[in-house]
Amino acid sequence: MRKFLKLFGYIAIVTGAVLVYAWPYIVMGFAGSASYTEQDQREYRYYTPDILKNMPRISSHYDFDYANISGQAFQVYAIKFYGIKNKEKIDNYLSLSGYQKQEHCHIEAVCWQGKNPKEMITVSLFSEPDTVAVAVNQRY
Repeated sequence: MRKFLKLFGYIAIVTGAVLVYAWPYIVMGFAGSASYTEQDQREYRYYTPDILKNMPRISSHYDFDYANISGQAFQVYAIKFYGIKNKEKIDNYLSLSGYQKQEHCHIEAVCWQGKNPKEMITVSLFSEPDTVAVAVNQRY
């Protein structure tokens, strides 16, 4: 009986430790949206696709957003650069990464299509305040 209690205690401790470690990831997996910076390392690693991780930082002031739009079955990952209007480095990066600029876009932006037909990248310019927003739209 005593061995059983010790074993049960060890299992309870290990299970508790695993839950404490995994809980933030469980919460992020069910989140409908998130706003974060590169310094929020857990969120940055979990939400940010590689195309945004490797994107040139065209401004020193930028942040990230994530939205799960389940009604339309897609996820949006975005980076916004503040205090800038020039998106030339972004366009060059996307072109060199194998994306092609599309003639038409579903929103007021420039759309880029890569090899994945379920992924579309949009690059938007806003004037109030000067902002460049890059969004990765993934259908599932």
